[in-house]
Amino acid sequence: MSGIAAKIKEEFMKMLPPTIFFFVTINIVVLIRALLTKGTGLSLPTFATIVISALILGKAVLIANMLPFINRFPEKPLIWNAGWKTLMYMVVATFIHYLERLHEFWKETHAIGAANHQLLAQMNWAHFWAIQLMLLVLIFNYCVFAELSRVIGEQKLRRMFLGPMPLAAGSANGPAA
Repeated sequence: MSGIAAKIKEEFMKMLPPTIFFFVTINIVVLIRALLTKGTGLSLPTFATIVISALILGKAVLIANMLPFINRFPEKPLIWNAGWKTLMYMVVATFIHYLERLHEFWKETHAIGAANHQLLAQMNWAHFWAIQLMLLVLIFNYCVFAELSRVIGEQKLRRMFLGPMPLAAGSANGPAA
């Protein structure tokens, strides 16, 4: 495998866990939003929008993890880094959530300024913040598990949750402890 293909595969494999997490998370949010807004005539995101959002958030996590200030508290208890990363990821998630709502109003007005004004005046802020709180809890869980994985190792965490993994082809020594 060439160096470029190997790098693409490596980046894809790094992006896969957060992307899957956010795909599931966004589907939960959309389901709850559908239940909360049933009968109101509000539109819901399409499956393609959910996939694109999950890909954007998955890549955003990778980019954020490369920033020098993201692992700000590596020597402190895990809650420090998990809380800090949750805050950073929530800023991105809130911005994307706001843009998603702005897009709904832009489709009607075709002007960003007018759409933003209409959004601020008409948006159901209780629903917006309810979804943000739910995202906060879900993202915090993601950050806690990511920090656990960083400290104890991905393979050990996987074995703790899923049991012993099958031996990889060509592995004579078995799984590492």
